[in-house]
Parts: sequence; structure tokens; C-alpha cells
Amino acid sequence: MMSEPITPEEVTHVAYLARLRLTEDELSRFTEQLGAVLTHAADVEALELDDVEPMSHPLPVENTMREDAPQPMLKPSDFLNEAPAVEDGRFLVPKILGEQP
Repeated sequence: MMSEPITPEEVTHVAYLARLRLTEDELSRFTEQLGAVLTHAADVEALELDDVEPMSHPLPVENTMREDAPQPMLKPSDFLNEAPAVEDGRFLVPKILGEQP
């Protein structure tokens, strides 16, 4: 059987630093889970990646933004007609926080 890469004492110490109180069940479960994470990290670290070019995205990324060009403005009637309530040419929303008119 392979020894655990992290001990319950180390998990207890990390929990103390994070101001966490762990039950015995949580300590056991987290020791096992953290051990699995650290084992996976060791597997990744062991990979031979000298010939792999670093990348920020697995697929080519192109700028898909359109040119910032002026467009005709909407008329208030274009959007106010869709509003549930309008007053004086503006959206009417419920008052909040006890505001007075």
C-alpha cells in the first residue's frame, strides 16, 4: 500500500490556519481528497513538456469585435413602448428604501 502524500496532522494544521474546525470524519475525508489532489499534481508535474509550446488558449483566437462606428440613435418611442410603466418620457420603476417623491 502506498503511503499518503499528506498526513492528517498536516490537514489539521492547514485547517487551523484557515480557521476551520474539522470533525474526525471531515479530517479523514479531506486527508484522502487532498492526497488525491496532490498525487494528481505530482503526475502532472512529472510530464515531459519541454517540446510543448506554452499557450493561453487551445484554439486560435481572433478579435471578433466590430469597428466602433457611430450609429443612429434610438428614438425613445423605440424602447419606451416596451416598458411596463412610463412617466414623463422615462421608465417608471417602484420606489425603494422608503424614498420620498
